Amino acid sequence: MTEKSFDLIVVGAGPGGYVAAIRAAQLGLKVAIVEREHMGGICLNWGCIPTKAMLRSSEVFHLMQRAKEFGLKADGVGYDLDAVVKRSRAVAGQLSGGIGHLMKKNKITTLMGEATLPAKGKVSVKTEKGEQVLTAKNVILATGARARELPGLEADGDLVWTYKHALTPKRMPKKLLVIGSGAIGIEFASFYNTLGADTTVVEVMDRILPVEDAEISAFAKKAFVKQGMTIREKATVKQLDRGSGKVTAHIETGGKVEKLVFDTVISAVGIVGNVEDLGLEKLGAKIDRSHVVVDEYCRTGVDGLYAIGDIAGAPWLAHKASHEGVMVAELIAGGNPHPVRPESIAGCTYCQPQVASVGYSEAKAKELGHDIRVGRFPFIGNGKAIALGEAEGLIKTVFDAKTGELLGAHMIGAEVTELIQGYVVGRQLETTEEDLMNTVFPHPTLSEMMHESVLDAYDRVIHM
Repeated sequence: MTEKSFDLIVVGAGPGGYVAAIRAAQLGLKVAIVEREHMGGICLNWGCIPTKAMLRSSEVFHLMQRAKEFGLKADGVGYDLDAVVKRSRAVAGQLSGGIGHLMKKNKITTLMGEATLPAKGKVSVKTEKGEQVLTAKNVILATGARARELPGLEADGDLVWTYKHALTPKRMPKKLLVIGSGAIGIEFASFYNTLGADTTVVEVMDRILPVEDAEISAFAKKAFVKQGMTIREKATVKQLDRGSGKVTAHIETGGKVEKLVFDTVISAVGIVGNVEDLGLEKLGAKIDRSHVVVDEYCRTGVDGLYAIGDIAGAPWLAHKASHEGVMVAELIAGGNPHPVRPESIAGCTYCQPQVASVGYSEAKAKELGHDIRVGRFPFIGNGKAIALGEAEGLIKTVFDAKTGELLGAHMIGAEVTELIQGYVVGRQLETTEEDLMNTVFPHPTLSEMMHESVLDAYDRVIHM
């Protein structure tokens, strides 16, 4: 069997892998990429992109129902779930196809098949045409992750769904249970609740969206309850009894178990890294709770072997994977890149209202020993938010009281997933409160609230 030699082999063509391959090719490396299922990985095909397409449909539906508020008429408003899903899949397909074009444009060799690592610097790929062996001094693992399934709560695609089933529903749930209130769970809860499902969210932690600032979580809960959701915190789904067209969930709260009946359950209880059957243990790579252990430069400890993205641990975000891919490609090419700092990566949840954050929460900043100043500004004080009919929301900023360093920013409300990048750039440039206060924000925009929140932290707020 002939072996093909490359400078770099990337295993996995998701937002970490394909970006790493492109950057390495730009730097003059001979690159091969291996993907077993879909170009673009989970993000483009079953995650970030198709969910946003579906959420956009529910957002427009929600606005149509509010037409009278805007002086408009929209009678008999409804939706076609199959058409919503069809649009979502078309958007995903368009972008996935574009990745293949980018591979050709950058002269990257693409193989569709299952990869294993039989030895250091060697990747064996099982394709439709048989087995092919590739060799390279450097290998990047970007195999991603899949939905975690708890014993007794496993998905069956009929009554109990994972995110894949929720993206291609065979029917519209009438009474829906969502297990888990992280970004995935809350986004699906928001989508189906907006379309009319009687939605209950169960979260094992003491609050929903547990990675967010506590004040933002509380605001989100109030908004979701107002929309008709039932939120159950510090609760656990102990058992699912599946019957004909229904599921009886045993939900434990404070030691008391209650049985509630639903027609659909979505399980969103985290992810598991795709580390199996690659041969990693034999090579000497360390695996901890289904994730490959890496240093700040994504090095596994095995010479020439790197791991990026979801397989390398939290935060499980596409943009984190992409930047790790660029960092590793530049490192391999002889550059001196800066490591990716998890605390400077924004998290975005596209529910209604949207949630976004970067840096430390108020509680975390205090826990780290910072003397802090906190600023807040509500959407109701912003002219653009009122004009948009989106007056519910909050922007919160956390500063180090001694140095003026922007420690964190936390938002909930319309379009905050777009606004957050302003603070991300600020943190990257090591911006202080003085820089932000002296920055001129355009009027009328939602971004003015970012300025006002900073001013509020230093008792200089204008419009509140």
